Amino acid sequence: SAAPHRRVAGRTRTDVEHARLLPSISLLRGTVQAPALHQTRIGYNLAVPCKRSVAIAAAVTADASEKEDGLETVKLALLFGAWYLANIYFNIYNKQLLKVFPHPLTCTTVHFMVGSIMAITMWTFNLHERPNIKIESLKKVSPLAGINVLGNVLTNVSLRAVAVSFTHTVKALEPFFSVIMSFIFLGTVPTLPVAASLVPIVTGVALASTSELTFNWTGFLAALGSNITFQSRNVLSKKFMLKGTGMDNINLFNILTIMSFLILAPIAIAVEGVLVTPSLIETLRAEGMLVKAMIASVSFHAYQQISYLILQRVTPVTHSVGNCVKRVVVIVASVIAFNLTVSKQNAFGTALALFGVFLYSQAKRIPEKKATTAEAGGTGGTGGTGGAPAVTDNAREAREWIAAWKAKRQA
Repeated sequence: SAAPHRRVAGRTRTDVEHARLLPSISLLRGTVQAPALHQTRIGYNLAVPCKRSVAIAAAVTADASEKEDGLETVKLALLFGAWYLANIYFNIYNKQLLKVFPHPLTCTTVHFMVGSIMAITMWTFNLHERPNIKIESLKKVSPLAGINVLGNVLTNVSLRAVAVSFTHTVKALEPFFSVIMSFIFLGTVPTLPVAASLVPIVTGVALASTSELTFNWTGFLAALGSNITFQSRNVLSKKFMLKGTGMDNINLFNILTIMSFLILAPIAIAVEGVLVTPSLIETLRAEGMLVKAMIASVSFHAYQQISYLILQRVTPVTHSVGNCVKRVVVIVASVIAFNLTVSKQNAFGTALALFGVFLYSQAKRIPEKKATTAEAGGTGGTGGTGGAPAVTDNAREAREWIAAWKAKRQA
């Protein structure tokens, strides 16, 4: 039955006002989940949807969605900025510390110790969901913890021996070792574009290495060893470890950090404990190195946590490109911070290697892109569920109708 004609503040209720009463509309499916109000000469009928009201509600919903997307973009940009900034602080302060205190085992232990405290704090104050830790899960994770210890120690050995920029140039070989390890352990054969992208990476690192002023074999081999170790960890975790642990990436990283500290602490005390004297600690305090050690340790744990947060919001390919950009930012920042002299060959080799990493990330995207295209074609066929273009047209028409209505009302 028709409702009586209503007036609000001396004016007839408009479709815009009644759009607030509309139920939620599924734009992607192009359907209304409940009847809308339909204006007639004598009132409003609840049985028949009003096209203009639906269009208005669609436009309002589209505008709200655009605002949410904009907010998410801002959050993502802040996360990327924090990721890069934490990497810069870690690499620069850690390098300064290793110059004065050249003991990589102790430095790595401090990193793990601070990271363990941060992890426990997160769980204590419910900043992140506590993991359901089982003995079986710890058994699966423990080999990864040992590999994690070795990889981080080798990274600090390299940072102690050579420039930060050179360490990160060598670590650009990660895709090369990832392909090799995936072939050895998983039997994955790389595609031709992926294999071709490795050529500029290897060539660039070779050019940069032969012209590096701080080059020595200890730093170079330690960086290579770090690459091999970390890529082995990633590949082995895919094959054996992560299934059935019942932990998300952040909790898995926290558990790895705590276990790594428990593994490395006694080794560091046994090997380098006698070198840490009260006079050395006082020297470090006087030079402000203790504060920088804490900042480097917090940054070390923070940038890896942020990396996982970013990975939850973007595709792995986008994350890989961001990681490539991060390496460029760290290299440039370290060159500026330490006032390093960079030859043309070294700069060209570094740029070539990083460009190869970018090509690798794009080459890895090709199969995913084909699958996405096929999927889009399947959903956009005769079934009618792939109606994104129609939604866009509806939203545009709705905005045009609202603009015309406002102009008419003002007139």
